[in-house]
Amino acid sequence: MLGSMQSNQKPASSPSPEPRREEAIFDAVLALAAEQRAAYLNQACGEDTQLRRRVELLLRSHDHAGEFLDPALRAGTNRTLVVNPTAPSEKPGDIIGHYKIREKLGEGGCGVVYVAEQTEPVRRRVALKVIKLGMDTRSVIARFEAERQALAMMDHPNIARVLDAGATETGRPYFVMELVRGIKITDYCDQNHLNTSKRLELFVQVCHAVQHAHQKGIIHRDIKPSNILVTLHDGVPVPKVIDFGIAKATEGRLSDLTVYTELRQFIGTPAYMSPEQAEMSGLDIDTRSDIYSLGVLLYELLTGRTPFDAQELIQSGLDQMRRTIREKEPMRPSTRLSTMLVADLTAVAKRQSAEPPKLVHFIRGDLDWIVMKALEKDRMRRFESASGLALDVHRFLKNEPIEARPPSGLYRFQKWVRRNKTAFAAAAAVVAALVLGLGLSLYLFIQERHALRSERGPWLVPLFVYPGETRTAERKSGAPTSRRSRAAAGGVAGAGGEGVGAREAGSRNGPHH
Repeated sequence: MLGSMQSNQKPASSPSPEPRREEAIFDAVLALAAEQRAAYLNQACGEDTQLRRRVELLLRSHDHAGEFLDPALRAGTNRTLVVNPTAPSEKPGDIIGHYKIREKLGEGGCGVVYVAEQTEPVRRRVALKVIKLGMDTRSVIARFEAERQALAMMDHPNIARVLDAGATETGRPYFVMELVRGIKITDYCDQNHLNTSKRLELFVQVCHAVQHAHQKGIIHRDIKPSNILVTLHDGVPVPKVIDFGIAKATEGRLSDLTVYTELRQFIGTPAYMSPEQAEMSGLDIDTRSDIYSLGVLLYELLTGRTPFDAQELIQSGLDQMRRTIREKEPMRPSTRLSTMLVADLTAVAKRQSAEPPKLVHFIRGDLDWIVMKALEKDRMRRFESASGLALDVHRFLKNEPIEARPPSGLYRFQKWVRRNKTAFAAAAAVVAALVLGLGLSLYLFIQERHALRSERGPWLVPLFVYPGETRTAERKSGAPTSRRSRAAAGGVAGAGGEGVGAREAGSRNGPHH
């Protein structure tokens, strides 16, 4: 017994294995069935108990981690995520670093947010975010590190500032950020009955915040009302963009562990997700993905609805959801309002302190085109930047001409062709056959007519002539071709002959002297 314990303790003092070996074993075990894992670990780890313990810890964490999507997706079909959140270990009164937890504020995709009180060097209330218990996998920690670095790089009045960062006693990372006590931007607008112009002014501030992040090389990738809180500063509403938990840098590494989105893994909320995010292909996500999400947010601020209903997207299943986001064209905001039930339209108008007809009239036109340009499926046709979107909204508020314009007829035709490829191909084949047949028939007809003309000569009337062809033929040949012309020509010739005869007779019978 003692010998066995001593033999087990020897490897513990040996140097820790290289991370690559640990990760290789971890990846290999994941590919095995549950009943085969123990035997493989015995063979791969041998007597290195420390290595085996670390691999087993990774496996347990992996089993609890799951995917990172909006929790609402768990109700949908074709689910791609499994989340097993456990009760957080922190509770009010606990102290983490220089911060004492006061209350739980909220819970995100990979972290729990608390209201905490900083004790030194200054006393203040802050928001403290800690990675969820049971989600301590390397991928989650990498995402968390990306969020911490991204927030540290940004300094904008409409972005929640990062203040501090560290790790708990259990080794879980946390960061401290500015405490934003506010409500979702959509709820704030509705509860305070802000008119459309006031909503647009708040939206412009959000665009400027997103533009600042883009200039720092950060893509938010999950812009939605719950990540934009409105708070009051001296009675003035100020929107704050929060939660860059799934931010992705467009250049450079954000942390020691580069964050990549795993294959076929959704990051974002479906109703606000751009077509390229739903594509899940090799197409890289850039700042224009946030432009699309801003367009969805603007659509919701104007109509009280998202372009595609969130519950319908979830219930349709993953494949249909992706197809809808990538291919289906949403209704224009004014059309969406005008097709609502009277009661729904009245409620939306009341929340915007407007009458239903006036609200529809106010949105129809320029605002329609601004929203639809931001929601273009082809990201090349969207606004080039968040500041460009904000500038066009500002032009609208100043009654200036906007840059967004309705698509041309050619573009609409191209879109129709892409949506109806099979029908267009069949119609094009029929039209091509008709054109080819008509062209061939016309060619043969012309050839036959020329052949008949050459056989009958220029004095004979062709079997078929086009209007005006007779006179053209007369001018070319110098001879009359019609019966009347020939008769007139004969009469002139006869008269000329008689005149010549008379002159000749007169000369023969001239006066005798």
